[in-house]
Amino acid sequence: MSRAKLLNLNLGKKEILLWILAFAITIGSAVYQRMTGPTYPSRNKIRVGENTISAKLLRSETTGKDLPIEVKVSDKSISGYVQFQRYKSMDDWKKILMIRAGDTLTAQLPSQPASGKIIYFVFLQKDNQKISMSGDKPVVARYKGAVPAAVLIPHVLFMFLAMLFSNRAAFEALNQRGKAYQYTLWTIGLFLIGGFIFGPLVQNYAFGELWTGIPFGYDLTDNKTLIAMLGWILAWIKNRNGKKGRGWIIFAGILMLTVYLIPHSVLGSELDYTNH
Repeated sequence: MSRAKLLNLNLGKKEILLWILAFAITIGSAVYQRMTGPTYPSRNKIRVGENTISAKLLRSETTGKDLPIEVKVSDKSISGYVQFQRYKSMDDWKKILMIRAGDTLTAQLPSQPASGKIIYFVFLQKDNQKISMSGDKPVVARYKGAVPAAVLIPHVLFMFLAMLFSNRAAFEALNQRGKAYQYTLWTIGLFLIGGFIFGPLVQNYAFGELWTGIPFGYDLTDNKTLIAMLGWILAWIKNRNGKKGRGWIIFAGILMLTVYLIPHSVLGSELDYTNH
C-alpha cells in the first residue's frame, strides 16, 4: 500500500473516531439534561412497616389531562392519600384519598392551565405510621399545552444535530488543517433552525409564548440558547475570510456543551395564581 493511501486510510479512521466521540458526548449530554431537569419524574423509595415501596411521581402533564399518581403497594393494609395545592397560590391544602386497584394505589390531580403548577405530597400509612414518598419536600408538577409532533420532532432533531456538529467542530479545531470553519457554519445553521425557529414554536404551543428570554424575561432555556448562539456567531466572525481563530471555535463548542448540561425547563414559564 502506498504512503498516500495509508495516510488517507488513517485520516478516514480518525474522522470516524471523532464522529463517534462527538456522537457519544451529544447523547450523554442529552440524557444528563433530561434526567436532571425539573420535569423528569421524581423517583422515590420509602419503607412502610416491613415493605419497601418505590414510586415514580410525575412532574409534568399536558393541560386538559389530570395528573395520574400510581404507587404499587401489594400490602392491602397500607392506604394512601395525596395532599396538594396550586403553586404560588393562597390555596389551602386539599386532600384526595388514593383508590386501590389490585396492587396499586391511584389518584389523580386536577388539570391546570398551561404553565400552571401543582405541588403535592403522597402519603402512605399503615397502623399509626404515616410517611411521605418525597420526604419533607413536595413534588412540583407543571402543566403544558400539547405540542404537535410535526413541530416537536424537528425541534429535537435539529437541536441534537446542532450539538453533534458543535462537538465535531470543536474537535476539528484542534487540527490546524481541519475543516472547523465548515462545521461552524453547519452548527449555526442547524442551531438557528432548531433553537430559533422550531424552539419558539414548541414554546408557543406548550406555554403560549414564543420567546420568554432576554429582553422579555428570564426563561433559562431561551437565554442559554441565545448565549450559545452568540458564542457560535463570535466564532464565525473570528474565522471568516480566512482568519485563524480556531480557539474561538473550541470556546464556542465548550460553551454549547456547558449550556446543554444546564437542566431543561429550569426557570421556565410559570403561572402566578395570586394574580388569577
